[in-house]
Amino acid sequence: MAEHDENQVNRKAKEALDSSRGQGKLKQLLLWIAALIIGGILGWINNPGLNELFNFVASVFTRLFQFIAVPTITLAVITTLAALGSNKNTGRIFAHAVTYTLLTTICAAAVGLALYLWIQPGNISADLIGAGAAQVPEKLGKITYYDHFLSIIPNNLLQPFLSGNVLSVMLIAAAVGLALAFMPKTENRDAFLKILLGFQEVLFTLIRALLWILPVGILAFAAQLAAQIEAGVIVGALGKYTAIVIGGNLIQFFIVIPLFLIARGLNPITVFKKMSPAVMVALFTKSSAGTLPVTLASAEQNLKANTAVSRFVLPICTTINMNGCAAFILVTSLFLMQNAGMELSLGEMIGWLFIAVLAAVGNAGVPMGCYFLTLSLMSSIGAPIGLMGVILPIYTIIDMIETAENVWSDSAVCAMTDKDLQGKLTDEDQALAPSI
Repeated sequence: MAEHDENQVNRKAKEALDSSRGQGKLKQLLLWIAALIIGGILGWINNPGLNELFNFVASVFTRLFQFIAVPTITLAVITTLAALGSNKNTGRIFAHAVTYTLLTTICAAAVGLALYLWIQPGNISADLIGAGAAQVPEKLGKITYYDHFLSIIPNNLLQPFLSGNVLSVMLIAAAVGLALAFMPKTENRDAFLKILLGFQEVLFTLIRALLWILPVGILAFAAQLAAQIEAGVIVGALGKYTAIVIGGNLIQFFIVIPLFLIARGLNPITVFKKMSPAVMVALFTKSSAGTLPVTLASAEQNLKANTAVSRFVLPICTTINMNGCAAFILVTSLFLMQNAGMELSLGEMIGWLFIAVLAAVGNAGVPMGCYFLTLSLMSSIGAPIGLMGVILPIYTIIDMIETAENVWSDSAVCAMTDKDLQGKLTDEDQALAPSI
C-alpha cells in the first residue's frame, strides 16, 4: 500500500512538473507574440531615433544567428555522419528525408504553376523594366548558372567558413563526417570526435542563451519591418505576379504541408505549435540556415524528435528543402520569359517546373538566396533581368514568407521521418547526439 501511494505521489509530481513546463512554454510563446505586436506598433510610429536603435538590435541578432549557424551546421553534419555513416540506418533516414523533400518541393512549384496559369499576369511596361535595371547589382547580372555551381566547390578549407557559403560548408562537413564514419576506429579518431562533441555542447549552450533573449530580437525585427513598409502602388501585372508568389506560398504553408502531415498520421496543428519558435525566427531573419539552431532546439525539446533523425534531417533540409524557393524561381522565371516575348507551351512550363525544383535544391539557405539564384539563371538565357530590380522592393516580404515556409517544411519532413522510423532505430544511432 505504501509503495502504491509512493508511486502515485511520484506520478502526480511528474504530472505537475510536466504541466509547469507546458505553462512555461505558453508564457514564452505569449511573450514572443507580445514582442511582435509591440515591435510592430513602435515601428509604425516611425521615430528616427527608435528606428536606428531597432536596426542596430536587429543587426546584432542577425550577426548572432550567422555566428552560430555555420558551426552548428558543420558539427551537426559531421557528428551525425560519423555516427550513422557505417550504420544501415543512414540510408534509411536519408531516403525518407529526400523523398519528402522532393515531394513537397514539387508540390510547391506545381501550386505556383497552377496559380500562374489561372491568374495569367500581363507584361510590365518597358520603361518600368528599364528603371528596374538600375536596381540590379551589375556583377550579379553577369554571373552564369555554371558560376553559381562552381562557387559551391571549395578550393580551400577556410574560405567557405569565412564567407558563410553554406553549400560549401556542407560539402566539407559531409566529407569529414563520412571519413570519420568509414575510417578505422582508432584512439585518435575517438579523441577527435570528443573534441567535436565538446564544441557542439558549447554551441548548444549558446543556443539556449540566444533563445532566452530572443523576445528582444523579435521586437526589433518586427519594428524594423513595420518601419520599412511604405505606401506603394502594386497594381496590374506586378500585383498579379506578387499575388501568385505569395498566394502559392500560403497555400503550401496552410494546406499542402498539413495534408502531408495528416497523411502520415500527424496532427499539423500540434506539430506547428511545437515548431512555431523556429518558424517565427525564420520569418524575421529570412535565413533558414540562420534559423537552424532554433529549429534543432524546437524539434528536440518540443517535438521530442529522435536526435539521430533531427540532427541528420534538419541540416540537410536547410540546404535542399526549399519549397518557397522552388515556387519563386518557377513563377519569376516564367514571368521574366513572358516579358521577354518567349512563348512557352504547357510541356515547356512543366519542364521549367523541374528545373526550378533542382535549382531550389541547390540553393543556399541564406537571405535573398532565391533572388540571386533566379537572377543568375535568367541572365544566362537572356531574359530581361531589369525586371528583377522592379521585384526587389517587394522581395523583402516574399523572402520572409518563403523562409518561414521552408522552415515549416523542414519541420514537417523531420516530424514525418521521425514518425516513420519510430522504434526502428537502434541505441547506437544516438551515441553521438548530446542533448540541447
